[in-house]
Amino acid sequence: MTEFFTQAAAPIVLVVFILAAIPAVLTVCNHLAFRVPPKPCPLDSLPEISILIPARNEALNIESAVQAALKSVDAVVEVIVLDDHSTDATAAIVQEIAAVDSRVRLVPAPELPAGWCGKQHACARLAEQARYELLLFLDADVTMAPQGPSRLAAFLKKSGAGLVSAFPQQETKTFLEKLLIPLIEYILLAYLPIAMGRRSRKMSLGAGCGQVFLANKTAYEAAGGHSAIKESMHDGVKLPRAFRKAGFHTDLCAGYPFFNCRMYHSAGEVWNGLLKNAHEGIAHPRTILPFSLLLIGASTAPLVILFLSPAFLSAFWAAGIRDSPMWMINLGAWLAILPRTLNTIRFNQSIIGLLLHPVAVGLFLIIQWQAFFRRLRGVKSVWKGRTAS
Repeated sequence: MTEFFTQAAAPIVLVVFILAAIPAVLTVCNHLAFRVPPKPCPLDSLPEISILIPARNEALNIESAVQAALKSVDAVVEVIVLDDHSTDATAAIVQEIAAVDSRVRLVPAPELPAGWCGKQHACARLAEQARYELLLFLDADVTMAPQGPSRLAAFLKKSGAGLVSAFPQQETKTFLEKLLIPLIEYILLAYLPIAMGRRSRKMSLGAGCGQVFLANKTAYEAAGGHSAIKESMHDGVKLPRAFRKAGFHTDLCAGYPFFNCRMYHSAGEVWNGLLKNAHEGIAHPRTILPFSLLLIGASTAPLVILFLSPAFLSAFWAAGIRDSPMWMINLGAWLAILPRTLNTIRFNQSIIGLLLHPVAVGLFLIIQWQAFFRRLRGVKSVWKGRTAS
């Protein structure tokens, strides 16, 4: 065993160093490409935007979301809320707002057809109700700054894409939120080449945040809209890929100055929400093992090697390697925490998540493997009282 470690020490240090360097370099490049949406051109006519909000038991959030949408500037907006069989006061709250502002409409959801995810069905029905050419799909727990819709419309026009997505500022309060929610930006910026995705329509480069999507209606209909992903519970990945499959570009931007969201409010919600999304993401049989190795190699292994550096140095000497590998071990450890450090600073994330980043990655992977084994057993995800198809 000692002889095996002696022979394997150098390759291990080198492989782990490379695994840490790749996401670190890509994160730096992506921070340059992941820009906030631009200001609208003052010479352009005001964009007409239908703000479409699916809502199921969103009494705590819906008033803030609708009122924020109505404060939009530099755009002509209508706000349509689809009440998806809520059992709380969601519909009543929207009706009160609609009674004093004609730009607001409340529509009831028809019964959910077999084979549809509730959110995708709600969004598809909302698109049918929209009067305007620009469709802004907004989760009910997202609030916008007044410039949000017009800025995103300017980004859509500048990008030439059929669909764009903004990643909101994620509000986190509980411990597990602070630990795990920032991994959304970490994985996006560490493993998706954003600049390359802008130039290519390759499906594997399509990504977005299901909380905020803006689509050109013509492109939306040509791509099949939410009907094309009707069984999915993970529109953040699936919808951009449906547009790319239909021949359209998609793009994404940093929405944190103009969009804010608190996704979950408890540890249970965090765990179950990530579990739901894992089912169609990393936890797929083709991706679960390689992605687990990538995350461990980039985030955890460099710090473990640094902690065990005396043993590795002894192994190098025993193998006759006289040049000290300590620079590579130290740099690998710094590279392991660089992406999360940059994200913490730029997106105003909790320092707790940064200090416990390896723990966060470990918990995240536990969720992915739990979703994987649930899939093998045929256990379906449940969200807001509905079981996935």
